[in-house]
Amino acid sequence: MNTIVFIETNKSGSSREAIKAAEKLNFFTVLLTDQKRFLEERTEFPDVHQMIFTNINDYDNLITVIHNLKKTGKNIKGIFSFIDYFVYVAACLSEKFCKSMVSPDAIYHMENKILTRNVLKNLPISLNYLIYKPTESLSSFLKTVEMKFPLIVKSPESAGSKDVLLAKDRDQLISSMQTLLKKRPNEEILLEEYVDGPQYLVEVLVHNKKVHIIAVIEQEITFFERFIVTGYSLLGQLDTKLHYSLLNAIHSVVHAFDIKNGACHLELRRVNGIWKLIEINPRISGGAMNRMIEVGHGINLVQETIQLMLGNKPSLNKKHYKYVYTHYLTVNYRGKLIRVTGKKRSSKYPGVEEVYIKPKKGSILKPPKSMGDRCGYVLAASFYKQEAKRIALEAAKEISFDIEPMNTTA
Repeated sequence: MNTIVFIETNKSGSSREAIKAAEKLNFFTVLLTDQKRFLEERTEFPDVHQMIFTNINDYDNLITVIHNLKKTGKNIKGIFSFIDYFVYVAACLSEKFCKSMVSPDAIYHMENKILTRNVLKNLPISLNYLIYKPTESLSSFLKTVEMKFPLIVKSPESAGSKDVLLAKDRDQLISSMQTLLKKRPNEEILLEEYVDGPQYLVEVLVHNKKVHIIAVIEQEITFFERFIVTGYSLLGQLDTKLHYSLLNAIHSVVHAFDIKNGACHLELRRVNGIWKLIEINPRISGGAMNRMIEVGHGINLVQETIQLMLGNKPSLNKKHYKYVYTHYLTVNYRGKLIRVTGKKRSSKYPGVEEVYIKPKKGSILKPPKSMGDRCGYVLAASFYKQEAKRIALEAAKEISFDIEPMNTTA
């Protein structure tokens, strides 16, 4: 039985759509998870043919689980993950048990923000940065900091903006570093220069060293206590000059990491005509991204990523060029969700392709400190950029979260 093993998933978004894509490709799907609630909600995962509750943070345990699957007659064709922290683990296991097309070494360096900066340090695309080692005295280190404020303070393992802080002055820098050290006392801290300008997210697939730009998305970032992306605008037609300037910048990054095959997304800002890399991740962006690309260009990127990783040629021809705007929903105060109203009205707006509400009744909602705290989205499409945005924002106004306020802090 030809089988694909997935290490962890979210209930919705790109990682879940990857499992559905594997099922569509006629593979037997196995999910390894440490989330007990998934077993309790088993009927909500019809696309998962076998769900195994296990310790996915123990590499030796994962090897044992996969050996046991092989003993039961599963012909394992791939071991994949579309979730932070497990992309590298899955690549290593795939290399051990299957015919692997991706380089675990490139993924390993991309998953760590400090290793990423070290790989790119001699390229124009890199930012100025400093690394704080926890063996150093914090006060001594701060005396050596000559970078101009504002600064970005990051955990090298940060994902979804959870541990990305803005320091506008020395006091905020000290506070930000102490916050991260309290959470992870033995971990290095990355300090980066802050660059201003429009931010783009670029979805990329590399096949036999050839770079394919799948989609370019303008990001709208709202600063709560963290940098949270609240709007994504997928560009239908891309200006030729913009396309080639991006392609040249991305080529330099792909070459530096020596990526022969694989998927990644880059977050970039253009400063004085030069692209600067904010982040790179060795997977498709989560949330609504796969759906946006499918609506905008007719490409199911997670499905084509699976084809690539199985050693097949991905089908990357764009069937159409629509503009897609996804507006993410957030709340302004902490509280218990009583009900959500307006979803049906919102979904009936002409041009709205999808309305997704994440929390269930009784959930505790709060202003976002990470991307995972966003409450859902409205996704709209049009052949005109501003029209797609207008539809999404208008439709989103119909949705209301009725919340019972709570006094306790997050």
